[in-house]
Amino acid sequence: MKWPLFTAFAALLGTLAGCASLPSAQPQDSTPMPPIADRRPYTVESPHGDRADPYYWLRDDSREDPAMLAYLEAENAHTDAVLAPYSELRETLYEEIVSRLKSDDASPPTFENGYWYYSRFEPGRDYAIVARRKGSMDAPEEILVDQNVRAEGQDFYSLGDYEISPNNQLLAVAEDTVGRRQYVLRVKNLETGEWLTDAVENVNANLVWTDDNQSVLYVEKDATTLLGKRVRQHVLGASGDDKLIYEEPDDSYYMGIGRGKSNAFLYIGLYSTEQTEYRFARADDPDLDFRPVLPREENHEYEVADHDGRFIVLTNWQAKNFRLMSAPVATSADKSTWQELIPTSDTVLIESFEVFKDYLAVNERRDGLRKIRVMPWAGGDTVTIDASEPTYAANLIGSAEYDWPWMRYDVDTLTTPTTTIDYNMATGEKRVLKVQPVEGDFDPDAYTSEYIRATARDGTEVPVSIVYRKDLRQPGKNPLLVYGYGSYGYSLTPYLSVSRLSLLDRGFVFAMAHIRGGQEMGRHWYEDGKLGNKMNTFTDFIDVTEHLVAAGYGDKDKVFAAGGSAGGLLVGAVANMRPDLYRGIVADVPFVDVVTTMLDESIPLTTNEFDEWGNPKQADAYETMLSYSPYDNVGEQDYPAMLVTGGLWDSQVQYFEPAKWVARLRHRKTDDNPLLMHMNMDAGHGGKSGRYRKYEEVALEYSFMLSQLGIRDPKAIAVTR
Repeated sequence: MKWPLFTAFAALLGTLAGCASLPSAQPQDSTPMPPIADRRPYTVESPHGDRADPYYWLRDDSREDPAMLAYLEAENAHTDAVLAPYSELRETLYEEIVSRLKSDDASPPTFENGYWYYSRFEPGRDYAIVARRKGSMDAPEEILVDQNVRAEGQDFYSLGDYEISPNNQLLAVAEDTVGRRQYVLRVKNLETGEWLTDAVENVNANLVWTDDNQSVLYVEKDATTLLGKRVRQHVLGASGDDKLIYEEPDDSYYMGIGRGKSNAFLYIGLYSTEQTEYRFARADDPDLDFRPVLPREENHEYEVADHDGRFIVLTNWQAKNFRLMSAPVATSADKSTWQELIPTSDTVLIESFEVFKDYLAVNERRDGLRKIRVMPWAGGDTVTIDASEPTYAANLIGSAEYDWPWMRYDVDTLTTPTTTIDYNMATGEKRVLKVQPVEGDFDPDAYTSEYIRATARDGTEVPVSIVYRKDLRQPGKNPLLVYGYGSYGYSLTPYLSVSRLSLLDRGFVFAMAHIRGGQEMGRHWYEDGKLGNKMNTFTDFIDVTEHLVAAGYGDKDKVFAAGGSAGGLLVGAVANMRPDLYRGIVADVPFVDVVTTMLDESIPLTTNEFDEWGNPKQADAYETMLSYSPYDNVGEQDYPAMLVTGGLWDSQVQYFEPAKWVARLRHRKTDDNPLLMHMNMDAGHGGKSGRYRKYEEVALEYSFMLSQLGIRDPKAIAVTR
């Protein structure tokens, strides 16, 4: 791909630091190539005819095959070699990003059962220390978990849940030292500081103590699919099998457990893509007899909290955008006894809610923006909390305490740091607890955000959140990064990213495309971007990109796309459909082998997601998935420069998906643009663990994009001024 003549003008003015002419400065894929994955004959069985999959040999569930590991290491070496000329830039980006982090940062404290809980960092250390103080923040500090100590000697460490026993004397934690989200339950005596010998492997992240302070409930994972399968009760010090509390027979459900805020009930939550079931037991019941709040029903999703002897239910029953109902505990399974608290709306989506003894708070989406409404149970005025920026999100946090007047929330925008606020629901007082610090010379007034609409090909107006640095905006000349997701009804939330500043400060315009498949505009937005409507997700992203270029937000030859996981599917499909639109694409842990994965029910997450993508055993669903699956649609055509990442221990998108995709791209693409893969050999879906280490991969991706603009100089600006 050749660059236009504007580069000569830029060089003449001397304003494009780092290169005199872009073509000679671009990295070419001329370093020693990794070995091409040999195209061994392999057939994947399908009810619609067997499928040849020449790179299936790269799959190794044990992750020990020497040939596979050597192939991945060769790909990593190739990536390092191609980007070696940009090592100084990469290191500068990393140092620049981490220098914005406050070295001794701490979270705002939260009050629960007589203690103030918080986490804090010590300078130069990768992991947080979890601590508490009794009664007051002036009381002596008690360290619960020093994650730096727990992570010693580990390539990866993640603290999932930590739960304090009702008597405040014991701590239960879920720890992952592999990256595969197979946690180990451990227990600490907080009075002696000693870790008990109890250890339960292969559990979910969340835990719940029983009222007697003698046992912990956990979710046991299936060893193959890694789905939560059983709730068990571990009695401290006991040997042998833990008591089975509940077993889920349907492999299309996720499972979680929790304690209600009032402490009256314990819950088991069962979640499929379009169905939900909550089971409850009284917390003081020694038998822990869990029964359904409402038995699962087709296409019925709901959430539950208890308040004043009743259940508060957020439900989509006869309410596409959800409504809030009150249900008597004794007759909750009979919907005829429910009473409506907040009706449904065609224009407002209720996302979540939080109950307090005297108040109710709801998070809702209006016109794509997230707001909070607070109302007293006794009746009276409703208060709406929003923000003044063009694009923002007010995010309900709530509190751990039930009888508590303070409601906590965050406000996020693209230009200002996350602000955490306590709102007194009785008096209206607001206390700013924390403005997330950004170290260095950061000035929020140097940046501006916009919230616009782009018209999709079918006439649908797609929201787009945009941010850039004011003094570097040159209409039609800036590099443009378009980011998207568009699956599972997950709505993208605008926020200030300390790492993204490194791109904005080099002249990038960043655009967040709120495409269909998310839920920004209501439930219909999600339904219009899933199953048979999935193609809307990809065409929306393409149409947003074209609109942004036409409107002057970016130079048509300096456009990049990025997405991760299901967002990797998005950019992978777009790469096949419109490779000409993009100079470069970054696909993080991308879900790209859709058909083969969804045909294999032994792979984690597959059975849970038939309602999202379709069941490929059905002919229509199979053909739909086959029409967009990035791996299946790699063509003999030119592709943009591409950087693809993965994690060897990823439990959500298996490492072999990006590996196979890159192998097929290498064989079929007809261009000389760099195709790079970075496989993290000691991490999973979230990449490297640790506060600082994760930014090494961000710096890699940013240096890749800047390299495609011919920039090596760490101080260079990627736009003419």
